[in-house]
Amino acid sequence: MIPFSPPRIDQKIIDAVTETLRSGWITTGPKTKAFEKKLTEFAGHQATLCVSSATAGLELMLRWYGVGEGDEVIIPAYTYAATANVVVHCGAKPVFVDISDDFNIAVDGIEKAITTRTKVIIPVDIAGFPCDYDEINSLVKQPDIQHLFQPKNQQQNKLNRILVLSDSAHSIGAWYKGKRTGNLTDVSVYSFHAVKNLTTAEGGAICFNLPEPFDNQKIYDILNIQSLHGQDKDAFAKAEKSNWRYDIVEPGYKSNMTDILASIGLVELARYDSDNLVRRKQIFDQYKTSFSHYSWAQLPEYENENKQSSYHVFLLRIKDVTETQRDQIIRKIFEQDVAVNVHFIPLPMMSYYKNAGYNIENYPVSYNNYSREITLPVYYDLGDDQVKTVIAAVVNAVQAIVG
Repeated sequence: MIPFSPPRIDQKIIDAVTETLRSGWITTGPKTKAFEKKLTEFAGHQATLCVSSATAGLELMLRWYGVGEGDEVIIPAYTYAATANVVVHCGAKPVFVDISDDFNIAVDGIEKAITTRTKVIIPVDIAGFPCDYDEINSLVKQPDIQHLFQPKNQQQNKLNRILVLSDSAHSIGAWYKGKRTGNLTDVSVYSFHAVKNLTTAEGGAICFNLPEPFDNQKIYDILNIQSLHGQDKDAFAKAEKSNWRYDIVEPGYKSNMTDILASIGLVELARYDSDNLVRRKQIFDQYKTSFSHYSWAQLPEYENENKQSSYHVFLLRIKDVTETQRDQIIRKIFEQDVAVNVHFIPLPMMSYYKNAGYNIENYPVSYNNYSREITLPVYYDLGDDQVKTVIAAVVNAVQAIVG
């Protein structure tokens, strides 16, 4: 069986984790701080806070900005549940917007969705392909849009506009107009979950890039405290001689990254550009070359003159099929011992959001893309012969169902 997305666990990873275990320091400590520094250097933003998940990072940012009851946060209908769930956790309302053909949020849809209640926009870089950040960043600065903004706390007054919070869970290492994701808007959040390009098993990172007069390092310090139950010293700081005394300055959360996880991330980041992304692009290109010969295959866009993907997942669409036929094709692929997936079921189709009054009929592009999409395996250890096996399984399955 060719699996869908196993993590890369080689001797370098094992050695790094073993070294951390033997060091006696396994929670947040020197490895986590080093990983934060390396991530900041990698993407070029102002500061980085590593956390337990991208979900935690998104929620910490929403709470820092004061998002709460009565507020609205604009997100794409086509994303994983975490993007919307964090909005609900804060007591605010997710406002879904349809996507463009490239799977990313439609900028014209964002503009139509903005109201006096809008506090944040969360674009999502689906499959690692960056959103249209110049257009989104310009939109929130338009005088007529800024005029609608109604600040209600110090942070909102200081920014005096809608915050753009990028869900970059898929896109570490991607490029947009000469800049990396993490450095494209106010704040971006990476995911290092087990199936991500760069994994720490679980984890995430907040990339601070707010404009002046914000002090991004100071915001790092504030959220670092919030991610540790509101404790003003982490265990690493308390380990210094006679530095045991600490205070709880607010009722915070428990969402710090540990050194065990960071040790994996340090290895992965060091070889990310030169090794990991190179192999993932080779797999993307192999899929593109092979499937371009079939009229039924709609290939994903993953690079153009302004954008370069992180090659996270390959979103193949089958032309002129129904959702039922797509599901049948997937079953046929699995019968050939190849695992595939679907990224994603649009949130208005999920029971919680459907019961909350959202209707998938209002997001036709999201449904159309979803109903025909099959996500193919892409991971470092997937060999060329295995890629050929995947391609053959897809071709056989499509021909068996739609001829």
